Amino acid sequence: MTSHPTTDRTPTREQADSHAAVYPTEDGQVGLRQRPEDAHGRAGRDPFRLSERRPGDGLDTAAETVDRKIADPGPLGLAAFAMTTFVLSVFNANIISNEKLEVVVLPIALFYGGIAQMLAGMWEFKKGNTFGATAFSSFGAFWLAYAAYAKFVLPGIEQQPDAYKATGLFLLGWTIFAALLFTASVRISGALALVFATATAAFVLLTVGKLGQNTSITHLGGVMGLVTAGCAWYTAWAGVMNDAWKRTMLPIFEVKHRR
Repeated sequence: MTSHPTTDRTPTREQADSHAAVYPTEDGQVGLRQRPEDAHGRAGRDPFRLSERRPGDGLDTAAETVDRKIADPGPLGLAAFAMTTFVLSVFNANIISNEKLEVVVLPIALFYGGIAQMLAGMWEFKKGNTFGATAFSSFGAFWLAYAAYAKFVLPGIEQQPDAYKATGLFLLGWTIFAALLFTASVRISGALALVFATATAAFVLLTVGKLGQNTSITHLGGVMGLVTAGCAWYTAWAGVMNDAWKRTMLPIFEVKHRR
């Protein structure tokens, strides 16, 4: 049997530094072709080149694919989480005490905290970001579930003397999940770790306040929710600013990993 030599399509250092760049071909393979030139005949920036990624610019983990045509969904997911948490926490903290006005949370929870955050989670799956996909998809579902619970379930059971146990159980489950995400977030960035640390603390306080029927603790949970919203908004802002300016404008204190 005659053996046929194989062609090594891996680019050399000289090729990677020249105008030749790694691009995915139509058949899904990876090969070398000339980098596109701009109007002045100069080689354009290769969006697929891994070495040109800016680690501190976005919120993606190291597992992110190199397809830069997909925008970072992180800021969208964090912003949706932040705004919905902020509005609900205003009522939990008793800053606005009129409970009838609390219905303003429902459309935000449905469309922004729920649907928009769920979409962000789906795009994180596409980018290969396991943490982002799990966090945003789950908390998108949380806000959808909250809207359904507050609108359709709670009115039918709130006259029961132990109805608070149902709400407490709902919050307890999400407390555990938030704590699990916090343990992973500490390996990504300080900003994300702070988001999930404060979110876990807020869930703990709200759960204890509801199960213990202690409004003071519930109000404290609302205050911690406002802190969580601020941290999430900052992290989302950092993701947008750093990508827009193409350099680190707002630090997220990314965790450096040894190779």
